[in-house]
Amino acid sequence: MTKAGYPAKSSIGLVTVAGSIGLLLPPSTPVILFAIYAHTPIPDLFLGALLPGLLLIAAVTFWGARQGLKAGVGRQAFSTREALSAAWNAKWDLLLPVMIVAGIFGGYTAPVEAAAVTVLYAFIVEFLIHGDLSVTKDLPRICVECSTLVGGFLIILSVALGLTNYLDYADLPVRALEWVQLHVHSPAIFLLVLNLFLIIVGALMDIYSAILIVVPLIIPMAAAYGINPVHLGVVFLANMELGYLMPPMGENLFLSSYRFQQPLGRICLATAPYLLIILLVVLLITYVPALTLSPISWFR
Repeated sequence: MTKAGYPAKSSIGLVTVAGSIGLLLPPSTPVILFAIYAHTPIPDLFLGALLPGLLLIAAVTFWGARQGLKAGVGRQAFSTREALSAAWNAKWDLLLPVMIVAGIFGGYTAPVEAAAVTVLYAFIVEFLIHGDLSVTKDLPRICVECSTLVGGFLIILSVALGLTNYLDYADLPVRALEWVQLHVHSPAIFLLVLNLFLIIVGALMDIYSAILIVVPLIIPMAAAYGINPVHLGVVFLANMELGYLMPPMGENLFLSSYRFQQPLGRICLATAPYLLIILLVVLLITYVPALTLSPISWFR
């Protein structure tokens, strides 16, 4: 902690990054949405994203632990009793992703229905089981905040969907494919250009709009270079994780700036080392397809 009572710079960076590195793991909504738009089996995409997701978490965790040791932060011995106690206290929260995954992959709910079930489950846990919120005092405020957020999100998606339809009407995917094939002759070079393009997209566009607009463009290009659609999906989503931390539109940067009451520039500097680490892991994921495709063959 700093003298002002705020977390140290390294802590700010780690907390900011932590909000994005779980994007590849179940029950990630962007993974499901990408699979739908790319006509790729959702289970295959989740399996393919498993090792890359864990690798990203391990890399960020290693750097965070290194910075903690370097700063002389005190260490606490692991206690099995405390861990089990904490897990028991958080049992209702830990059951939420299990319920979502079981509902979707068990065939009980569609992704949209799973979202509604999640809201109902959260309502029951917070209002009835934990009693942290009051139906009369907190529910109206929560409804207003959620409606405002969903309304803004629907506006963004509507514009993105309209742009997607226009691009399809203008045959832009076909023209883009012809241009790329004319100027890029190697799959390795294509993947490098794709990464650069996706980093820019992630820095300027939220992930859901990016899926609606960009995925229809890159799917035929990747197919032309023989790139597996599951591998493409993992590369795409890993780059979008970078987008959460990239100015000028990185969502996590603004959230951390608001929560920590720190200038945006300080947040950007704190996340810079983690940004570089994630970039290196993304390149590793891109050029080692076995990290993505091996888990699929293991479970078949």
